[in-house]
Amino acid sequence: MTLDQLRERLAAIDRQILDLVAERLAVSDQVGEVKRAEGRATRDFRREKQVIDSARAYALNLGIPPDAAESLMDLLIRSSLTAQERARVRAEGAGQGQRVLVIGGSGKMGRWFADFLDSQGYAVTVADPAGEVAGYPHCADWRTLPDDFAITVVATPLGITADILADLAVRGRRGLVFDIGSIKSPLIGPLRALAARGVHVTSIHPMFGPDTELLSGRHVLFMDAGVPAAAADARQLFGATMAQQMQMPLEDHDRLIAYVLGLSHALNIAFFTALAESGETAPRLARLSSTTFDAQLDVATRVAGESPHLYFEIQKLNPDGLVALESLHAAVTRLATIVRDGDEAAFVRLMEQGRDYLATRA
Repeated sequence: MTLDQLRERLAAIDRQILDLVAERLAVSDQVGEVKRAEGRATRDFRREKQVIDSARAYALNLGIPPDAAESLMDLLIRSSLTAQERARVRAEGAGQGQRVLVIGGSGKMGRWFADFLDSQGYAVTVADPAGEVAGYPHCADWRTLPDDFAITVVATPLGITADILADLAVRGRRGLVFDIGSIKSPLIGPLRALAARGVHVTSIHPMFGPDTELLSGRHVLFMDAGVPAAAADARQLFGATMAQQMQMPLEDHDRLIAYVLGLSHALNIAFFTALAESGETAPRLARLSSTTFDAQLDVATRVAGESPHLYFEIQKLNPDGLVALESLHAAVTRLATIVRDGDEAAFVRLMEQGRDYLATRA
């Protein structure tokens, strides 16, 4: 066969593979319907292991690398779970046409919440001076709208969220109200004022980005602002998803987030800053790949693609943020001193300390 004929044969096989993927997804949709009807969970880790183990064994018999088969099955399983989760959210959504206002809905996370609540049957309106969002009624100023929303989501930049919450407290508000801010310290006062006014208010923090499709393995934090029933109602919005729900005191949030977000962001910013100022080109370093470098480079690339203004707010507005940054600075300085002094024993102690600490995370 000629090269062109071989390529056409490969193209035909690719089409067959895609046809089978479509058929698999269709059957997976039926599996999801049966799970819902029988009250089963969307995700079954035991079954996933069986599928992957079977694929690895079958691939080995075919002379295909088992790791390649596992990667393929992982992708197919995630695609199926995403479709099943979305179908469950639609089927179990309690919106029933109730009105929802997303203040700041033209932002990325605001749009995510608009789509998420829309999929549950809510009638979503976006209020944002930045512009309209396709598919939703729009208003530039939320204050001109009547107070007839079952849910109000404040998804604005951190710098103005406190002012909006304070304005809501002055005006009063019917229905469930919650913010989605990454930092809570500037919001505690307005949130408590809303609760004192009798508003059904709480605070949440989705620990994922706006490109997230599958919520399995993702975390959503819920903070009681003084109205426990409001926190429970906010949690119910995620009841049909596979997100991990975590309740925590409002006052504890920023101290923990200083390490979970602030420290991890800073580490990656320092990493790509060191590379950018090294004098070495990115293509040259990327070609000298190693497992650790490639993994770190992937994470750093995603961080570099995020909003610098949002990431600055996460660092600046967190009163505990400098503690984490100073800890990072002290750790790097200590490591540099150990290497400069040739102190292998101290280096080993650092590695062992980290290994012991990380071993406790399970």
